[in-house]
This record gives sequence, structure tokens and C-alpha cells, in this order.
Amino acid sequence: MQIIKSLLKLAVFIFPVAATAQSTYLPQDAKENVFIERLEIKQQKNTDLNFSTLKPFNRKFVVQEAEFLDSARMGYRDPVTNQDKLKEWTDLNLTAIDEYNLQSLLMNSAEWVTTPKENFASKKTFLKSFYKTKANFFEVNKPDFFLAINPMLNVTLAKERDTSNLVFLNSRGVTIRGLIAKKVGFAAMITDNQERGPANFRQFEQEYRAVPGVGFYKPYKTSKGFDYFDGRGYFTFSAAKFINFQAGYDKNFIGNGYRSLFLSDFRNSYLFVKINTRIWKFNYQNLFMELMPQFVKHGDELLDRKYAAMHHLSMNVNHWLNIGLFEGVVFGRKNRFDFQYLNPIIFLRHIEGTVGSPDNALAGIDFKANVAHRLQFYGQMIMDEFRLKDIKNDPKNWVNKFGFQLGMKYIDAFNVKNLDVQFETNRVRPFVYSHSDSVANYTHYNQPLAHPLGANFQEFIGIVRFQPAPKWMLYARAIYYYKGLDSLGSNYGGNIFKPYVTRSGTDFSIGGGEKVKCLNAYVSVSYEARENLFVDLSLLLRKYKGNGIDSNNPMVSAGIRLNFWKRNYDY
Repeated sequence: MQIIKSLLKLAVFIFPVAATAQSTYLPQDAKENVFIERLEIKQQKNTDLNFSTLKPFNRKFVVQEAEFLDSARMGYRDPVTNQDKLKEWTDLNLTAIDEYNLQSLLMNSAEWVTTPKENFASKKTFLKSFYKTKANFFEVNKPDFFLAINPMLNVTLAKERDTSNLVFLNSRGVTIRGLIAKKVGFAAMITDNQERGPANFRQFEQEYRAVPGVGFYKPYKTSKGFDYFDGRGYFTFSAAKFINFQAGYDKNFIGNGYRSLFLSDFRNSYLFVKINTRIWKFNYQNLFMELMPQFVKHGDELLDRKYAAMHHLSMNVNHWLNIGLFEGVVFGRKNRFDFQYLNPIIFLRHIEGTVGSPDNALAGIDFKANVAHRLQFYGQMIMDEFRLKDIKNDPKNWVNKFGFQLGMKYIDAFNVKNLDVQFETNRVRPFVYSHSDSVANYTHYNQPLAHPLGANFQEFIGIVRFQPAPKWMLYARAIYYYKGLDSLGSNYGGNIFKPYVTRSGTDFSIGGGEKVKCLNAYVSVSYEARENLFVDLSLLLRKYKGNGIDSNNPMVSAGIRLNFWKRNYDY
């Protein structure tokens, strides 16, 4: 908490008058994300969207680009706009469904829309004060104040073949977001949840003593399910035209793929301060976090804390290529923030060495290339330790701690409108993310900070999205991976919670130890009955073999969602 207080005091006293327009962010797994990716690939020249490696997306930037596209497509002529550039925007060849998604994007971020909003109004209101607009249950949109309040609901029932008890998710809550004079933004959500997930969900909880993606939980009745709250919130403001501050309790994601090897939104939320500087061809993000080390809870007690700092610098090399540099460090000491890591510019690895090299420092590079207005190639490489000499002479040495991601997105695939295909592979060597002690490992609240599989695995992912009509979405995903588990008390580097000093042997290759294989296939059909209200039908098939387990457990589910994301069991 001391990191939050120190940064906020500094910001308030240095920048109180210079505050400029500041936006809230799209929620986790927002439906707009897919359309934003399509716009980015089709445009190929858009500066703001080319910084989309950092998520969640800023509503203001997304609306600015969408409105410019909409105006250009409708024949708008800006006297200072280069005509050739304008032609590039008007030749994007948006499909009719893209047009529908464009209007939906604007409708759900209406506070930043400057074009006419007549289409946002509902035909019928509820009790005269509610659902005046299609997107929001209650909305106030004045020049100096915006407020949107929406209920949240996710009710899903499912049946696994080999289990008599039903799988279920029952979530209810509320989300609020607002702007004050377009200088201070705020957002919050809270949900009450009861969940009994499929077999792999329950196995995860037993192994790590954590419910995937959330924090404190307790048993729910006698169903072998769990009861938990999920509360998040933050506020934002701009210190200057190009510098934005965000502070709160939520999740972040760094990457262009389905997974991230840097920082994912798989685990529980955390307290953080984020500084984002966007100028010319550069985007620079500082992220300071308060995390929780591995623990076993015994009744009501104060849990320990640990801390992390991360930097990500990305640059648009040209109109189609973006590259980024990442560095992060998890402090290897409890309940004490090291203020040397507050330096927003100097290399974290240098600081880590200066204080005696006790902490877990990682570095990485990423890239994204948009090609031919149809394709995007992307990737990441994470380096915990990277010794070129050992890679050449002893590639199975434990010190070769690195991983990489490679992926491709293909939109309007095979000339079928609104058919998008994505392929991705992730490969992480043993002992990546682990450390010499159990505090500095790359984890939070008994869950990995990056990839949910931890380390010592190879993964292949294929995704197909098809939107045949504005309100229909067909989605298919197949994930295959193999991973090395520990056996007979030996540490083969797959469990990132174990210190690497407990390793045994000298031959550490991916899949080493007790090798397991898994196929996780998922198909769903979603219908948007009204704005942000979805009806879902899905089938999940998970085949898992190894470590004395040979399971094949399909699951059929049906549910309804209102202002809520899908719950994924993709591990």
C-alpha cells in the first residue's frame, strides 16, 4: 500500500492543474476486443491501435479511431488531411457486420462519442428512467459528468459425462463507470459468485489452493463448489497531454496473443499503479503492483505481501511493424517495498543487481506485424536467464530459462467475410518464472502471473471465430499441450512455486519428468438478444493422459450473460 500512497502524493502535488481528458478502460474480455483487432489489421497504418499490446483498451483512444474511420467512410473531408491517407481509410472494405460492430463499439463508450447519438436511444424505456440508451441500464451524459450503471449476470448450467453433480456458475453484480469534467475517470464492479467448475477446475483448486482468476473463496454448501466475491475498481487521470495515471485493484495484460508470457489476466486482481506515456511513435508503461506470495490459509489472518515492478516500451517502427521491450522484477522479500524500484526509467535488472541480486528479474521482447490488411504475425520471448554458451554446448542445462510465443491472425479468412482464424504456440523451458525462494517466484495469490501452465510445457492453440449475422457468434478453440510434472519428489521445473534450488539431475528438457498430454477443445454458439445480453450454448471436451490419469470428460453447457464475460476453463 505504501507504493500506492507515495505515487499518488507525487502525482497530485506535481500535476494538479495540468490534468487533461482521461478515460476509463474496456472491461476484461470485452466483446469489442475482437472488432478492435480486426480494425487494427485492416487499417495497418493506425498509430493508436498499433499500441494494443497493452490491455485493457483505453475507451477514449478506441472511440477516436473508430469515429475517424466512420467519418472518412462517410465522405468526410478534413482540410488538413492528406488525400492519399484519407483514401487508405475509405478503402478498408468494412463488411456489413463490421459496420454493426462499429456502431456497437461507439454505443458502449458513448461518453467519448462526438458524432450524433440518435441511434443509441432505446425505443422503449423501463420505468421512464432506465434503459434510455440501448447499452446502459442507467446513464447520465452531461458536459461535465458521465455516469453509467449496469447490472451483471452470468447463469450457466452444465453436465459432465462422468459426474452426477451439475457444473454451474451463478454470478450477480453491478458495474459502474464515470467521468468528472473529462479529467478524472473511475470504474468499479463487484460480483457475488457461486461456482462448481468442471474436473480440471476442481483439480486446479486442490493443487494450488486457489480458484482460477479470483482471490478469497470458501466452500459452497455440499456441492463441492465455491463461493467468492470479485471486486475491482480504479480511477484515472492525466498528468499531462501524453501521460496517464491509473490506480486501483484490477487486472492487466501485456501481449497480442491468446496467452501472454509477460503478464496475463488469468489470476486474481491486485493493487497497482500504472503510468502510461504515449508520444510520437513510442508507448511506455510503468506498472507497480502489490502481490501475495504463496500461502496456506489458516482461519482469519493477515496474509503477507510482496511487490513487483514492470516496464514495457513499444515503438511503431513503421506503419505495419511494432516492437516492444519488457522487463519485470518480483521483490524477494515480504511486506516491504524497495523504493529503488520506483525509478520509472532505469533498467530494473541494474537496480536488482545494485541491491545484491536477491530478486526475480525477467526481460523480454515482443513484436507485431500487420501484413496485407488481412494478416497479423506476433510473438514474445521471455528470458529469465539466457546463456548463449550453455544453449550451444548444453541445451538441457537448467540455467537455460527462457520461453517464446509465435502466432498468426488471419481475418476474413479464405475470402469469407467475418471469418477469423488464429494459430499460436507457446514453449516455456523448465524453471522459468521460479526463483531460489518461494517469495520471489512469478506468482500472485497461489496462481501464475503469466501462463496458467507455469513452465516446462509446449502448447498449440487454434481458434476460429465466425460472425455470420450481427447478433450471432460461432467460436471454436482447440488447445493441445504436453508438460513435465514432478515425480518421486524430484523438481523438474514445471511447478514455478518450487524454488529451483531443489532441482535434481542435469538433464532438463521440455516435458521432462512425468510427461502429461492434454487436448482441450471448445465450441460455442452465442446470440445477442439485446445489447450486451447473450444466450450461450457450448461443448467442452478435455482429454488428459499421464501421471496415472486417463480422462475423457465432455461437458455440455447453456447459459445467459448480461454485461459479463465468458468463464473459460482453458487449462
